Amino acid sequence: MSYLFVFSRCLLALVFLASAASKLRGRPAFRAFADSLRTMNVLPAQLVVPVAGAVAAAEATVPLLLVPLPGAAVATVGFTVAAALLAAFTVAIAVVLHRGVPVSCRCFGEAAAAPFGRHHLARNVVLTVVAGLGAYASLGDPGVPIRAAVLAVPLGAVGALIVVRLDDLAALFLPATASGRRGPSGWRPPGRPVGRLTPPLRRRPAGVSRTCRRGHPS
Repeated sequence: MSYLFVFSRCLLALVFLASAASKLRGRPAFRAFADSLRTMNVLPAQLVVPVAGAVAAAEATVPLLLVPLPGAAVATVGFTVAAALLAAFTVAIAVVLHRGVPVSCRCFGEAAAAPFGRHHLARNVVLTVVAGLGAYASLGDPGVPIRAAVLAVPLGAVGALIVVRLDDLAALFLPATASGRRGPSGWRPPGRPVGRLTPPLRRRPAGVSRTCRRGHPS
């Protein structure tokens, strides 16, 4: 149980640290996150900015609660906050996907601003389960033995890197749409189907005017 406790602690602390830093690094970054919430259309307009601020602040709190501190009760609170945030994110993404609206994901800032897809939903479900398992593991005050930290901390760091760069991995392995972007959610931008070429333009013969009709040479 101690391995699970350390792994989930490290994974979620790094994921939420990266997410909070991407939103709080400056006004443009925070404004872009608030705009993405507004585009999702899951909140009243007057609540978008306050909720965006509350989300960013809560995300910044999670790593502070999950760092190694005496007593597992603090970590339990951190896991609980993380699970609540992830569950809310999961519901919001599910609503967006159900509506079929192409909204960019600003979970980790500008670098990960791909449209929401099923892989985002799966990612959040997995992270929610990890947070729940971590909270359960912390109830017994498992401690952090050295052998658990040596194995679980690197695995947690690798897992966090995969979560943060998930859109890049999806771009490598998921099929492309007509615009060249990856379409894990099944959404395709309007236009011609993939593989259909635009017919070439026919050139008008020299000396023929636009107003000429059949049988009436110009």
